[in-house]
Amino acid sequence: MRILFVTATRIGDAVLSTGLLSYLVERYPGARLTIAAGPAAAPLFDSVPGLERLIVVEKRRWGAHWLSLYARVAGRWDIVVDLRGSALAWLLLAGVRRVMAKGDANEHRVRQLARLFRLDPPPAPHLWTAPRHERAADALLPPGAPVLAIGPAANWRGKQWRAERFAELADCLTRRDGLLPGARVAVMAAAHERAQALPLLAAMGDRATDLVGATDLLTAAAIVRRCAMFIGNDTGLMHIAAAIGTPTLGLFGPSPVEQYGPWGRLTAVAQTAVPRAALFGPDYDHRTTDTLMDSLSVAAAETAARALWRRAASAAA
Repeated sequence: MRILFVTATRIGDAVLSTGLLSYLVERYPGARLTIAAGPAAAPLFDSVPGLERLIVVEKRRWGAHWLSLYARVAGRWDIVVDLRGSALAWLLLAGVRRVMAKGDANEHRVRQLARLFRLDPPPAPHLWTAPRHERAADALLPPGAPVLAIGPAANWRGKQWRAERFAELADCLTRRDGLLPGARVAVMAAAHERAQALPLLAAMGDRATDLVGATDLLTAAAIVRRCAMFIGNDTGLMHIAAAIGTPTLGLFGPSPVEQYGPWGRLTAVAQTAVPRAALFGPDYDHRTTDTLMDSLSVAAAETAARALWRRAASAAA
């Protein structure tokens, strides 16, 4: 059994696709998998069971990357899944083809993906780590006090909650009467996002563990698995935390929670008081407009975190 799985360029979309991938892994044990993904997302798939080839798809002008990919995968496949909606699947010899079309903006991406194989309930996103990722996580986050993980960065300014609010929330949650009294705060972001994380690191002082740019994606997943809770903006890291099973609170404003909220049993969102549709004024420019998250108060985020914590405690009982 040979399966070709063409997935996303963005990390968050790729994480959400792993539920469908896990279904294929379980449904066809022993299948040989070829996975094609964008450069940022490809490392997520390093440890997938049955992985035969991992192809990094570098985007090129005029769609030339599809010709390059076709040259590498031409042949006979038992199943071809193309989540990029390209013509590739129709050019290959395949027993079964499933090609993603544009989804409903009011339906979560995980449900859209599940519909390709008529799966109900939809399989939840799932990440596979290897022993090397677990060892690296142990080295970076030794056992001890509980840890609150925070992802303060975002890939565009509009959906980035202010660092001082993350700091105030972390103080509320880790003080003596908080949810996680005495907990350390693991600040997590990619290396190129250090400037976004620096104000939070400065505010936390020696209570913070600086993990900015310190890990690959699967080591980050292994670290978050060791944390009591993750709180962060709508990012790939948020989806990683949800997929790994850590209680995850996603902070949302200008991005569509209906499609891209964190998916999992122990997930929740805190949203801006101003509705998404009202956030984008006539002068909005994603390159220059400041954060659109200011109507999300620290108190509202703390309330959502406490409700999520109660659910997690009930689930563990």
